[in-house]
This record gives sequence, structure tokens and C-alpha cells, in this order.
Amino acid sequence: MDTIILKQILREYNLKRQKAINDAEKRKFELLTINPKLSEIEKELANISIKTSITLLNSNENEKSKILKDLEKHNKKIIKEKNSILKQLSKSSDYLSPYFECKKCEDTGYIQEENKTVMCSCLKQKIFNIYYNKSNIGNLERENFSTFNSRLFSNKTNPELYKSDISPKDNIELLREKAWNFIKNFDDPLEQNLLFTGNTGLGKTFLSNCIAKEILQNGKTVLYQTAPVMFDNIQDAKFGKENTNIDLLDNIYNVDLLIIDDLGTEKITESKISELFTIINTRLLNFNHKSTKTIISTNLTIDELVKVYTPRIGSRLAGNYRVLRFFGEDLRIKLRVK
Repeated sequence: MDTIILKQILREYNLKRQKAINDAEKRKFELLTINPKLSEIEKELANISIKTSITLLNSNENEKSKILKDLEKHNKKIIKEKNSILKQLSKSSDYLSPYFECKKCEDTGYIQEENKTVMCSCLKQKIFNIYYNKSNIGNLERENFSTFNSRLFSNKTNPELYKSDISPKDNIELLREKAWNFIKNFDDPLEQNLLFTGNTGLGKTFLSNCIAKEILQNGKTVLYQTAPVMFDNIQDAKFGKENTNIDLLDNIYNVDLLIIDDLGTEKITESKISELFTIINTRLLNFNHKSTKTIISTNLTIDELVKVYTPRIGSRLAGNYRVLRFFGEDLRIKLRVK
């Protein structure tokens, strides 16, 4: 990873964190000035914190337990009184605390995990956006469930054309429901990955973005790559080409949600087929012992995928991915005509 870019991001984090702290101090000063009782409570809470630290450092084990228990009880009582006053003033219970953008790391970029300091998911995502998601991450503001519009799809059935007894509109609504189930059950190891199949202009990338935004809001990391760009980047990284990110493969293997868009539009080679199998297999084997999921989007059918990428990959997809088939009119053409 480029240390210059990381330092720049961390400077932004520091400014963001300091602003949140300064804003909280301003709110606190204004409120405590007009409400002396709150000021007394804040001082008392600070005293309890100091007494707790002293107890932990100096007291013997027999005394420590009782003192800490009494301090905790008193602390809860004071906080309850503080929240009651804030409620009377129509303020939230966290009004006097900094509003950090990321509550997990409090805008430091790092958290403690298993007695180790590791990157918070928000910092990882920031790096992913810079290195990989440049062309797509901005789309999430306009392509999400709040802008999802099933009325764009025809409500007329055509079993002969669509190979289905339901209309494109009913189908996309069914796919939306399955997408929500995927989001809700993301951390369940039994929840399958998703394989979107269907012609261009039917909403595959749009629904991927809808899911991505929800997963990001749940504090997970998302890495989006079109298949042609992903395979080219992997090749560049492996051969040490300049201006490439050597962490690419590790990130592809370990990101919470990997989205591979437009599979089948890349120039097919044996090495790319091998890379695809390794990516799919590694993420399925779950070496990190955490729930990672993958969405693959393609214009190819399952039978075509098997022919192009070998039965070995087809078997992994058939056994571990829920196939969601998109059908209907090409919306890009339809909207352009209108």
C-alpha cells in the first residue's frame, strides 16, 4: 500500500475526529453555561472516572471489587440523572458527546481486536474506494433501494420469450426480496452467495449497488471490480507492474463482500480461468473464519458459464451460489427512447 496515501487518509481522519470533539465541546459549553446542574454532573462523572482509575492501580483485590461496584452504581445513577435533564431540554442522551462518523473506531481508523491494533472497516473501505472502487462507488448515491423502481419493468407475461410464467416486474420484485434476505442473513455461513444472470440493461449492476450500500451501512467492507479490470489488475500485481497495489489478491480473498461485475466480457485465457477458480474457492473455504460473501454478475447462462469456465467452476457456482435470473426489456434502450 502507498504509505503517502495512507498518511493523507489518516490526516483526514484526524481532522474529522478533532472537529467532532471541538463541536462537542462547543455544545457542552453552551448547554452547561445555562444549566449549572449539568455542569455539576459532568464534574462528578469525571471524578468517578478518576476514582475508578486510582482503584484499579492502587487497591488490593479484596477492596477493589467492592469499591468498583459502588462506583459503577453511583455512575449509573448520575448518568440517569443527566439523561433526564437532557430529555427535559429536548436533547438526545449523546448530545454532549462527539458525533464521530465511525462509532467503532471513533474516527481514528483503528480498533482493538484480539489484543491487536487493526484497521477499522471504515479505513479499509476508504482504501478500497481509492484503489478499486473509483468508477462505481459514486453510483451508490443514485443506485440504491430508495431509488429502486419496479414500475420500469413490464407487467406483461411472455412465457415463450422470457421462459417464465411471471412478468419482468414481478420477477424484479422477487429478486429485490431475495436481495434483502441476503443482506439480513449476511453473517450466516449458510446464506449462499449470489449469481446474477441475464442480458445487459436489466438491472444486475443496479441491484448489486443496492446491496453494496446496505452492506457498507452495516459496517462491512465492499470491493467492486468488473471482471476485465480485476483480471488485468491481478496480472499487473503478480508481475510487479508499476503503480499497482500488491495487496490486491489478499483484499479480493478477504473483503466482506466482493462484487465481480460483467463476468464473461473479459478476454478468456487459461490463467484467468485459474485465477477465477482460486478466488471463488478461497472465499468459499473461509480461511479467515469470518463470513465473506460474493456477488457475480454475468450475461452468460449457467450452461454457458460451465462451457467457458470449465465444469469445475460451474460446480462451485451451482453448489454455493443462489442464481437470480433477470429478464425483460433492455432498460437502457427503453429509457433512452423515452
